[in-house]
Amino acid sequence: MEGQQLHWWQTRWFVVAMALAAIVPLLRPEIPPLVDLPGHLGRYRVQLDNGAHPWLADWYDFRWSLIGNLGIDLLIVPLAPVFGLEMAVKLIVMAIPALTVTGLLWIAREVHGRIPATALFALPLAYSYPFQFGFINFVLSMAVALNLFALWLRLGRLRRFGLRAALFVPGSCLLWLCHTFGWGVLGVLAFSAEMIRQHDAGERWFKAWIRAGLGCLPLALPILMMIFWRSGDHVTGQTTDWFDWRAKINWVSMMLRDRWMAFDIASVTVMFMILFKGVRDYRIEYSRNLILSALFLLAVFVLLPRIVFGSAYADMRLAPYVVAIALIALRPKRGLSFRGAATFAALGLVFVSARLIGTTISYWMYADSYDRTLVALNHVPVGARLVSFVGRERCADEWAYSRLEHVPALALERRLAYTNDQWSMAGAQLLTARYRPAQRFAHDPSEIVTGLRCRGEWWRPISMALETFPRDAFDYVWLIRPPRYDPALVEGMTPIWRNDHSTLFRIDRKPPRGEAELAPMKSIGGTG
Repeated sequence: MEGQQLHWWQTRWFVVAMALAAIVPLLRPEIPPLVDLPGHLGRYRVQLDNGAHPWLADWYDFRWSLIGNLGIDLLIVPLAPVFGLEMAVKLIVMAIPALTVTGLLWIAREVHGRIPATALFALPLAYSYPFQFGFINFVLSMAVALNLFALWLRLGRLRRFGLRAALFVPGSCLLWLCHTFGWGVLGVLAFSAEMIRQHDAGERWFKAWIRAGLGCLPLALPILMMIFWRSGDHVTGQTTDWFDWRAKINWVSMMLRDRWMAFDIASVTVMFMILFKGVRDYRIEYSRNLILSALFLLAVFVLLPRIVFGSAYADMRLAPYVVAIALIALRPKRGLSFRGAATFAALGLVFVSARLIGTTISYWMYADSYDRTLVALNHVPVGARLVSFVGRERCADEWAYSRLEHVPALALERRLAYTNDQWSMAGAQLLTARYRPAQRFAHDPSEIVTGLRCRGEWWRPISMALETFPRDAFDYVWLIRPPRYDPALVEGMTPIWRNDHSTLFRIDRKPPRGEAELAPMKSIGGTG
């Protein structure tokens, strides 16, 4: 494709336009409505506090350590003082879809010489389910990994191997710090590309495999960092749930999961129709370079368990990127007319636009829900001890999340209040909850409540949660879209704010016995 005239979807201005369009859904929401993001914001507030509010240290233990999950945790250190915490996080999150788009299109350009029209169908995966779920360090690392892989390909094409090694030794370490997954995926992509390059240079496959491994040595230093991280005494978490085929198939179907199930699954179907067309249409072929990369990533997806070191959904996170790499692997064979390519590009642009419009509408609706719910924080004093219960309608996993599951953490972020939705697993993140009076209501998932007990889940029924949480440990109770409950369970609490789906209660305190006896005597004396 090197010698062909540039068409509109192959120009730099188009890449820039697509990157800018990718941030549109995130312009309206004050807090990007990603399921886990409010919880991360709470952790960042404790991180940035630096002892200014001593009660936070009584509730949470925050310690810096070398772990492969520090992307935004590190970026907010210089950015939050300039933009404020919420705006700094929003700007970083907005950059993730844009970087994903530029990375995919840049890889396609390096491999094919020009951006093939079929590559446009991969761009909606910038808003994949892992992004929607709020795995922000992960998706940030993947967006950076895609761009680094494109740079790896470019420097290899220019035969600048010394420069590539000099850049990628520190670059791979920084990527590992962002998130281990991004570094691992970059290694898989770079290794497969090196295998093809060595084989095309005349090496047999076995020797190409050896040379590819040697060529990827500049990416190997984080292995030592990984050993240091996972060998510490503080590390907890199991690696389990292998080869759950039903779940893996579901992850593939949920790659674009957001709000409307029919729309999201239909969009995934379109992507697989394009991939199938690459097999059946004689005018289109797969790049050996990228299809090998996609196959390697597919093998990793199949072999990964659902839980790695206590971190859930490990395999699910990879599925969208397997399909994205496979889509950008497609290219036209010689003989495909300009009209045919232009038609593909136009259809791809319509597909991308439809997904962006749908995501923008969805995020606008989530933003409205956030705005209505967060009014409650105006009634929460600074430093309050708050226990929150967020309702889940059914035990079965519904397609559209409320995105309110970790909204209570915004009380920690905005009001420096204690919230019971922080993750607390040593070695997986920098913060653990240590507020002992909260007992079994100290951390996630104690904030999730249901109407009935759900088999195999840690969630409590709303009745059990309201009956058993230690009232002396908290000042306020925030019910967010709770299931129906017996009003007798909130006796001794005063509602101080409510809207159509949420209520904030203040827990009434009984005066000590001495004060209770003294009060009537003061009243009698006052009448004399």
